[in-house]
Amino acid sequence: MTTIAFTRRGLLGGMVAASALSVTRAAFAVETMKDVGQLKPGEFTWNPDHERAGPVSVVVSIPEQRVHVYRNGVRIAVSTCSTGKPGHETPTGVFVVLQKDKDHHSSIYDDAPMPNMNRLTWSGVALHAGNLPGYPASHGCVRLPMKFSELLFTVTHIGTPVIIAGAHTDPWELTHPGMVLSGYAENEFEHVLASLDGKKHPSDWTDAEKMPVTSVIVSSADKVIELIENDRVVARSKLTLKDGDRLGSHVFVLNGANTEAKGMHWSAITHQQAATPLTRDDVVMQRISAEPAFVEEMKARMHPGMTMVLTDTPLSPDKRSGKDFVIVTAG
Repeated sequence: MTTIAFTRRGLLGGMVAASALSVTRAAFAVETMKDVGQLKPGEFTWNPDHERAGPVSVVVSIPEQRVHVYRNGVRIAVSTCSTGKPGHETPTGVFVVLQKDKDHHSSIYDDAPMPNMNRLTWSGVALHAGNLPGYPASHGCVRLPMKFSELLFTVTHIGTPVIIAGAHTDPWELTHPGMVLSGYAENEFEHVLASLDGKKHPSDWTDAEKMPVTSVIVSSADKVIELIENDRVVARSKLTLKDGDRLGSHVFVLNGANTEAKGMHWSAITHQQAATPLTRDDVVMQRISAEPAFVEEMKARMHPGMTMVLTDTPLSPDKRSGKDFVIVTAG
């Protein structure tokens, strides 16, 4: 089985890939210059100065056995990893971080330590520190170098999108001319501003601000759109789809309002299971619309950092467990 659960803007040319600092698991104090394609098991890059602020997205490439970290659409880190071995394959798709625990232990595998755990499913899939032999060897989790897992833990939050895929585009940005899933009237931008007024990104929430993370899932297979708060579906709508009957697999994250362009500023990643080249679809969001009542529900709950997932996968109950932000596909 495979699964779907998110990202955006073009990378800095390839400068990060060609000249990033590499840190080994065996000697964290030793830094060398190395192309990320030549990283050995346990090595990683970490360059937060390439982009100091903005929403974070994580992409796990199973064929490459690499984890890519993007902030505000710019790649700030790449790490080697170890995904699930045969019989325990890591599910692919779009996830969000459901729980964080710096000193987690497995409840399934003999209390095994899982340091710096970012949980992706309640059934046990997570990002965490672990042994990296240079090939898929886990029971389904994504193992990371210890130091890298510590650094990653500092930039993720509940709701951070994690895409596990065979192929993906570089992050790219777009500005939608109004409220997504509705008409594009000229006065829409004022409604966008009003709906986002005073709302913060989840990474800026304090412990006292226990706000729900909002996600939208759009399924061309079911012609349905769901609005989800944390793990609960709070609204559903019929999907109206223009220009074809398929959407592809995309993840969009709301950055906020773009006052200059008078629209909503999103970052996006296109992904799929097969390791084949992909092209981004700049107009896919303009092909979808929902019922007015659904749009009003979304407007009331949306916030910077809201995730929108577009998929051609059905949303039947056996495809997404009740407490997991995961879309499961057959493959």
